[in-house]
Amino acid sequence: MKSAVTISLVTEAAGGPFVFWHDLEAGMRQAAELGFDAVEIFAPAPEVLNDPVIGSLLTKYKLRLAAVGTGAGWVKHKLALTSPDAAIRAKARDFIRDIVNAGGRYGAPAIIGSMQGRWADTIDKPTALKLLGESLIELGDAASKHGVPLIYEPLNRYETNLITTMADGVSYLQSLGTSNVKLLADLFHMNIEEVNVADGLRAGGAFISHVHFVDSNRRAVGSGHTDFAPIMQALRDIGYSGYFSAECFAYPDSFEAARLTIEGFRRLTK
Repeated sequence: MKSAVTISLVTEAAGGPFVFWHDLEAGMRQAAELGFDAVEIFAPAPEVLNDPVIGSLLTKYKLRLAAVGTGAGWVKHKLALTSPDAAIRAKARDFIRDIVNAGGRYGAPAIIGSMQGRWADTIDKPTALKLLGESLIELGDAASKHGVPLIYEPLNRYETNLITTMADGVSYLQSLGTSNVKLLADLFHMNIEEVNVADGLRAGGAFISHVHFVDSNRRAVGSGHTDFAPIMQALRDIGYSGYFSAECFAYPDSFEAARLTIEGFRRLTK
């Protein structure tokens, strides 16, 4: 099990659940000083990830790139894979494909969360799931060229009305017949949607490829009411060996959120 912390470079997402903000090197430096294994970057555009400075900083601070987010495509440009507008869907796929390729250079998978979209009056749920599935298969194939999976994130009901639980995520991915799309288990979303988070993780099983490590209130581990003991046992039971990435609010500030996270990680994984 490995530790990671999020860095957002997207100004439009200010105030969102990311630990470090805007200054990539400062975030990496603090992550390294605290002993994190890796960082997860939420970039405004693929070009930012293609900048050679990313590799230089990862080397300088002896960090890995755990994953790259694609949500800026929604936050900045309102692109969604289930938009009723075919032109918007095409732009969404192109944006994600470029993120996949940029992250793939560092062995980092791309995460599809908010860009999955939702169904509404202009598009019903079966159609939305069909459109999403076609994109996941295509983008999963693109990720396979880099030897990494594409990571799909079930969100809570307030952020999507497509897939919200690990069990439904597994059933959906199985229906697509692809082996290179995996699930992200975000403990905040699971706290809302799962009857029991530990059971939800067991339902996700081998499909889980990334974990967002956060407490019930989306603050750092230990700052809410989550009982982590059964959650950690469930992850051990399914043989999870990936990243625990802190996608949480910078509360009371970035450094303290990161410090609480790494201390919680060490305590729970020893």
